[in-house]
Amino acid sequence: MLQQTRVEAVRGYFSRWMNALPDIPALAAADEAVYTKLWEGLGYYSRVRNLHRAAVLLCEEYGGELPADYDRLLSLPGVGEYTAGAVASIAFGLPVPAVDGNVLRVAARLDNDFTPITDAKFKKQTRERFAALMPSDRSGDLNQSLMELGATVCLPNGAPRCDDCPIQHLCEGFHRGNAAVLPLRAAKKARRVENRTVLVVRCGQLVGLRQRPKKGLLAGLWELPSLDGHLSPDELRAALTEMDWSVRKLLSLRPAKHIFTHVEWHMNGVYVELDAPAPALTFVTPAELRDAYALPSAFRSFVSVLED
Repeated sequence: MLQQTRVEAVRGYFSRWMNALPDIPALAAADEAVYTKLWEGLGYYSRVRNLHRAAVLLCEEYGGELPADYDRLLSLPGVGEYTAGAVASIAFGLPVPAVDGNVLRVAARLDNDFTPITDAKFKKQTRERFAALMPSDRSGDLNQSLMELGATVCLPNGAPRCDDCPIQHLCEGFHRGNAAVLPLRAAKKARRVENRTVLVVRCGQLVGLRQRPKKGLLAGLWELPSLDGHLSPDELRAALTEMDWSVRKLLSLRPAKHIFTHVEWHMNGVYVELDAPAPALTFVTPAELRDAYALPSAFRSFVSVLED
């Protein structure tokens, strides 16, 4: 959960998850609808699918336990070098580094290094550097100390608390007056903007949902149906008629925007009331939508209409 998501946002999700799926065998046996619903709102849903795949593999090959081996941990779905290093060192005491964004930032400032921290060579050099420093008996403590230093003192965005830093005397970036401008990041590509018309569909007391394709953005998740572009009322009514929808009423809703890693959705919402269920949609009760269907947070502002 902490991959790509801050601790403050994760706490409530983690508690609910552990109450529902307290161990690896429980996750391995869970239906997709259960674990995706528990993940609802955290985003990056490939993480939870990889988590389930890893749980199944662990039950099949390791008796439902994590292996105390870095390379075997690294072979699990969704587990990269940082996660494998964190688990290996903190849970099993193995002398391997756990290099996350916090540690990369600390390393860049320590060495006054202007290489972008997203650079693969810089990441590799940092892992090798801290691997050589790993103590045989307290590697987990060292890794957690470096991560905590980056999270609480060696802060990002030009705001390091150098006066509170226990390794200030070792920091070349501080001594050269560059701590606030380090680390560098490679320029990000501009996100692609997609205009969409999102439909909040009601037929009687039921709500219409659509399942996304198994591959691509938000793969396999349920969503409010949408159409490409910002459609005028006449364009929308014509499109729905062509789809054999029996439309009783259309009502414009407040626009919304949602930002993904590489794309922005600019969404115009429309409340659609039908006389009969529309083809290709799945109709559920509001209670089922709340309790059983994982809906991406992109649609959260539109779902709130159903609660009014």
